[in-house]
Amino acid sequence: MNTFMRFPQGKSKALTFSYDDANRDDIRLVEIFNKYGLKGTFNINTGILANSSGEEHLTVSEAKSLYASGGHEVAVHAVQHPFLEQLPPILALHEVLEDRAYIEREFGTITRGMAYPFGTYSDAVVEVLRAAGIAYSRTVSCTENFGIGADWLRLKATCHHNNPRLMELAEKFVNGSNNIPFNKGPWLFYVWGHSYEFTNNDNWNVIEDFAAYTSGKEDIWYATNIEIYDYIDAYKRLIFDYDGTRVYNPSAQDIWFLYEPVMHNPSSKMIKVPAGECVLVG
Repeated sequence: MNTFMRFPQGKSKALTFSYDDANRDDIRLVEIFNKYGLKGTFNINTGILANSSGEEHLTVSEAKSLYASGGHEVAVHAVQHPFLEQLPPILALHEVLEDRAYIEREFGTITRGMAYPFGTYSDAVVEVLRAAGIAYSRTVSCTENFGIGADWLRLKATCHHNNPRLMELAEKFVNGSNNIPFNKGPWLFYVWGHSYEFTNNDNWNVIEDFAAYTSGKEDIWYATNIEIYDYIDAYKRLIFDYDGTRVYNPSAQDIWFLYEPVMHNPSSKMIKVPAGECVLVG
């Protein structure tokens, strides 16, 4: 038998975004996301945010209203945007935990996501993040594919929005199928960047065109980083019996997967396992 994870409602693909620094250009970016029904994660430096005059970076009140407007995630980016791997571990821990604590206090959330300042890190920094309760942290490395990596504390994106192949990848993502032999795993398209880059490069059309092209697709789940992490984590915690005929979902959210009793068998079917329930799959 084979099982292939599917996203909520059995969707085979997911699209997410990650933008850093709480620059004022996030206002225009969030307007675009909200217009097209997209969701993203915004990684903020609370030491900068807390002292913002509103000229370059958002103020705290602006950020709270803006990111809540579309159900976007607010995540850690360290208090002062340092090179974390250059700090003693205790100071790196301070940067991460203080940022997390401020976000949780001001935004009324539990924050477990992060992006590395400057994209730099070390094995020691990864261990600091584990100690700080961080579930995932985005790097600046890119894969130009839609695979889901196994190391969430060294998370790679699909591409930066300035990648010249952005729309080529979008076309492959939207029109391609991951329901064919040897290629039935879920797809994740992960885009990262800084909103001020659109203003600096005078190319807001890049994200507007991408958003318009990828939005409104029935087989795509539009989600924040942490929503995707939590869903995949819940999928991994499904409990099967020895024969693979029953599956129990101990999590608090419904989970879907494609069940294939025999490889390439046309009788493969979508299975939904409601939260807290056990279902037959055979």
